[in-house]
Amino acid sequence: MRLIVFLGPSLPWEEARRVLSDAEYLPPAARGDIARAAGAGAEAIALIDGVFYQQAAVSHREILKALEDGVKVFGGSSMGALRASELDVYGMIGVGTIYGWYKSGKIRSDDEVALAFHPESFKPLSEPLVNIRATLAKALVSGIIAQEEHDLILAAAKEVPFQLRNYTRILQSAVHRGLSSKRAGEILEPIKGVRVDLKREDAIKVLERVGKSQNR
Repeated sequence: MRLIVFLGPSLPWEEARRVLSDAEYLPPAARGDIARAAGAGAEAIALIDGVFYQQAAVSHREILKALEDGVKVFGGSSMGALRASELDVYGMIGVGTIYGWYKSGKIRSDDEVALAFHPESFKPLSEPLVNIRATLAKALVSGIIAQEEHDLILAAAKEVPFQLRNYTRILQSAVHRGLSSKRAGEILEPIKGVRVDLKREDAIKVLERVGKSQNR
């Protein structure tokens, strides 16, 4: 089976290959890439990362055409989670927590999974909002922050442009919303210490799910 995986900043390729070695890895998908992969004979496609702002995003139509042609299309973690939440009723297979959040309506905007990344290494240069949500939830459960602080910091994070999101800037924004500077300094490192990389976790789940489907 020819399997193509579109993957970039969510998980390094070398780590991905340790989870799913029998796949062809390509950079984040842009419009037309799913159609080209299907046309090139892919029998299964895993859409994890895709471009949003730099180029036109993967279209619904090309995914639907691939499904109609009998290609299995999996999605999760990033652009894949968003598209899977929209197209699972047509046969696209959604995987992971972020897919579930989009499906349930907990999150809606593509800004939730957007981040800046190096164009060659794909190394993330900012923190996606879904990771921030998961990290703040863990900080709340761990007693690092109170519920009021959680809500204030999350609201502040949404105000920071996705290209600039990191925990230092987010807490600076939170200070402008009423968090004391002293408190921001106290909680910055503890929050970073419980950081959750939800996109990475979901990318691995997608690869594991694809691997299981190959073994059936």
